[in-house]
Amino acid sequence: MLRFKSKETNVVHMDPVLIFLFALILVLILTTYVRLHPFLSLVLTSLCIGMMAGRPEEALSAISSGMGKVFAQFAIIITAGSILGRVLEKNGGMDVIVSDLISLSKRPLLALNMLGFIFAVPFMCSILAFVVFFPLAKDVSRRTNSPAGIAATSLVLGTLASFGLLYPSPVIISAINDIHVDIAKVFFMGLMIAIPISLLGYRYASRSIKMKEQDHALVTTFLDNGPKNRASAYIPICLPILLILADTFYTHPLIAFIGDPNVALLIGVLLCLVWSRSYGKELHEWVERSIKRSGIVLLDLCGGGALGATFTMTGAGEALGKIFLDLALPALLIPFLVAVTVQTVQGSRVVTMLVAPSLIIPILPQLGLPAEIVLLSMACGTFLISHVNDPFFWIFRDLAELETFEALRYYTFGGVLMGSMGLLILGCIYIAAY
Repeated sequence: MLRFKSKETNVVHMDPVLIFLFALILVLILTTYVRLHPFLSLVLTSLCIGMMAGRPEEALSAISSGMGKVFAQFAIIITAGSILGRVLEKNGGMDVIVSDLISLSKRPLLALNMLGFIFAVPFMCSILAFVVFFPLAKDVSRRTNSPAGIAATSLVLGTLASFGLLYPSPVIISAINDIHVDIAKVFFMGLMIAIPISLLGYRYASRSIKMKEQDHALVTTFLDNGPKNRASAYIPICLPILLILADTFYTHPLIAFIGDPNVALLIGVLLCLVWSRSYGKELHEWVERSIKRSGIVLLDLCGGGALGATFTMTGAGEALGKIFLDLALPALLIPFLVAVTVQTVQGSRVVTMLVAPSLIIPILPQLGLPAEIVLLSMACGTFLISHVNDPFFWIFRDLAELETFEALRYYTFGGVLMGSMGLLILGCIYIAAY
């Protein structure tokens, strides 16, 4: 039945699947062709969903609750990560870590991939990690006389690998509360997938050109003042991660408190600020700019929360799940395809993982899969297919000075390779462990 009329309200209701498809098309049009800000696109689409479902007042309530839930979940995490990244970039701590990583490898492209992989999660933003280290990518291109897109690709695919699969990345955290999972299992299984596909991204970049990487070395420069000792560089990043992991292994009220991602990241920020107090007024300006930048990111995520809440209200998850189940697809493939559909249309990986669980949760019992496998299957789906409606796509293209078709080749197709390989690895883990 495509539509029906309620006798009580005399309002025409559309079929939930048609509402879902219409909403995805509307988001695509508003973000790609109208060039409307993602927050406005997502909220306006959410309102349209409510009207198409014949429940506009309920939609308003769903939008408010969806946005509030996302803000409560991400406000501290995103803001803390933004502050941490900017202060470490400005105070010289970043140079310490970069130099150490580069000294471990004589392969510049591999070093760039490692940098992106390691820093995307502590910064809580893959875009921030890419922007911070892009000057090094340009230096690699200059020294090797190679296209800028090659070094940038190795860096960007490294950031995507960890940001898309490793707890406590916002991509993973966004689904944790909806799908109850064993966090330790999610972390280690995510790591088993993220490392190989990050290396796949490196190989994809390095094989695009013939280059003797061992003949070239990266050179980093330190600021004249500020903390340059390793403790001030590493502890603000490593301590929060250790605290978060400790909470998954030990049951204790204090550990549970300081191991909460919000508290752990705030501890890292406070340590970073204490070590950078000599900067005075400059430090204050760095924090202010970081907070403003994180506010923009949070708005986009709140829009995604609104869209996910209105989809839940319409029953789109049950209807869409029934279609997939009727097709007799492998259970592992269904969460992956749902995430691919949402990601292809709206562009943001975190938003995808805010929306996709609302569509999958109603059919979890029928899938018969462990919750951790379902979550990671959706996470692999966020790698496909990021294109012109993804803000990261344009940042990558513009900084690397590429043509659009080149960005599609490096960024979009690289993500397709990584997501597909990630799903294959996840399938092997599922067969071996379950």
